[in-house]
Amino acid sequence: MLTKIIAQSKIDHFTKWFDRADSIVIVSHVSPDGDALGSSLGLAHFFESQDKTVNVIMPNAFPDFLRWMPGSKNILLYDKYKEYADELIAKADVICCLDFNALKRIDEMADAVKASEARKIMIDHHLHPEDFCKIIISHPEISSTSELVFRLICRMGYFEDISYEGAQCIYTGMMTDTGGFTYNSNNSEIYFIISELLSKGIDKDDIYRRVFNTYSESRLRLMGHILTTMKVYHGYHTALISLTKDEQNKFDYIKGDSEGFVNIPLSIKNVCFSCFLREDTEKKMIKVSLRSVGTFPCNQLAAEFFGGGGHLNASGGEFYGTMDEAINVFEKAIDKYKPILDKEGK
Repeated sequence: MLTKIIAQSKIDHFTKWFDRADSIVIVSHVSPDGDALGSSLGLAHFFESQDKTVNVIMPNAFPDFLRWMPGSKNILLYDKYKEYADELIAKADVICCLDFNALKRIDEMADAVKASEARKIMIDHHLHPEDFCKIIISHPEISSTSELVFRLICRMGYFEDISYEGAQCIYTGMMTDTGGFTYNSNNSEIYFIISELLSKGIDKDDIYRRVFNTYSESRLRLMGHILTTMKVYHGYHTALISLTKDEQNKFDYIKGDSEGFVNIPLSIKNVCFSCFLREDTEKKMIKVSLRSVGTFPCNQLAAEFFGGGGHLNASGGEFYGTMDEAINVFEKAIDKYKPILDKEGK
């Protein structure tokens, strides 16, 4: 049995919306990851099983290794079809905002979502949700938004209507947002949900292979390069990897090629904190990804130094400047957090 995390009043409120809605739009954050797609497509498959008209709209493209997911071919990319997407958003009865807590996280799509008269629900697991939705289902203690989508569908009384395809998507989101269940995944209820998804006939081993073991040759060579340039701060139990625009061009970088790189340094003995800095050629800034083990608060560091946030062990942010400047800021950050790093690294 699952704990009733989501308040019954919110379940009842959304059920009323759902019963009356004909057209539903699902949106998620810029540079969508496995949880953004998994939660969005998992919820979309459920809506379709109830004969609802549903459109999934993402701000921009998602990684190649997630294109196998059922329903991904029908996702509308806002940066390519803005006019049509704006029309769908404006005419929707309900807009489901998944896996983001602030309108800025959906980039140029924010204005259209904010202006729409549709009823809006947020389903998310990030800290400090903004107040732009009528119903806010926000639970930072839950490991993924996909898990919250599963809980919502079940609490509404529709577990039997979760399809094989929907289960595949929900599982993928849960798996990717926990690094293959290697962090933020000690809650036993996660494994109860997995068993329920397995009862739908999904092959979790095949899903793992599709996500983690179907990368390009250039990605593997890029990984080797990243490791040769990695900097380990032994006195801080920390490691830093970086990827410039020139390096991306050299290795024929495509979206998603660096997925998971930030976790690699954590396999080094006594390293409890890892940072990955990547030049974003589209936005002209440095994308900051942070991972930690134990109780080191990388979300706190992300908020203080990189205008970001996230979870205790998995966070991110942005830096507007050069790579060298970003590295300098990072080194100042770990110097400030050295007492905590020393304690965690022992």
